[in-house]
Amino acid sequence: MEIEEEPCRIKETKKQTDKHGNAVRSQTETQKQAGKTGSFPCSECGKTYKYKSDHTRHMRFHTGEGLMHCTECGKSFTHRGKLDVHMRIHTGNKPFTCLDCGKSFTSKPVLLNHQLSHSGEKSFSCDHCAKTFVSASRLRAHLYVHATVKPLACSFCGKTFLHLQKLKVHELMHTGEKPHVCSDCGKSFATSSNFKTHQRIHTGEKPYQCSDCGKSFRQSSRLKTHQRSHT
Repeated sequence: MEIEEEPCRIKETKKQTDKHGNAVRSQTETQKQAGKTGSFPCSECGKTYKYKSDHTRHMRFHTGEGLMHCTECGKSFTHRGKLDVHMRIHTGNKPFTCLDCGKSFTSKPVLLNHQLSHSGEKSFSCDHCAKTFVSASRLRAHLYVHATVKPLACSFCGKTFLHLQKLKVHELMHTGEKPHVCSDCGKSFATSSNFKTHQRIHTGEKPYQCSDCGKSFRQSSRLKTHQRSHT
């Protein structure tokens, strides 16, 4: 006797994507997330988040719980992916290259931000001073200049800051700690940025080039000073 196979009663769920191929939450998934959305302000600095998960992740910067730290400079991160990208600064790995000028970067977002400089278009304007920028990220960084509430205070002098990382760097001036040591000459620095600038003395790297005459410089400030000679 031939037995007819019964069709599967489990309904296949097709993953929905948008026109760019990115996954789109189903209505059921959206409803599940509904209870986790709203306005979640940080009690420490006042920053507000739409999702509770983002708020919880942000709070780690204030409590220090669950943070991942860079073994080279001690900088803290809430995401393993962000730590991995940061480590490229220390390893020198820059897998993303600009096709216009050949300059390489540690991450794709930084590359995309750089590529805007080739267009020369500054479509992001500050509402406070009308200064314009080539990207939204540079505008956001600029807006901190206008911020009036700086909840993080230095325990030594009382100076206030918006970001915990900047407060930590500032306090190094009081403690005298210089964790970044040059392996070539032994000179030490309080910040990674000053350390990287110093290393160019040994490597001979001059990444800042004048577009008018081609002369190169180790520091962006030296390039800006030089460019005034062409005006």
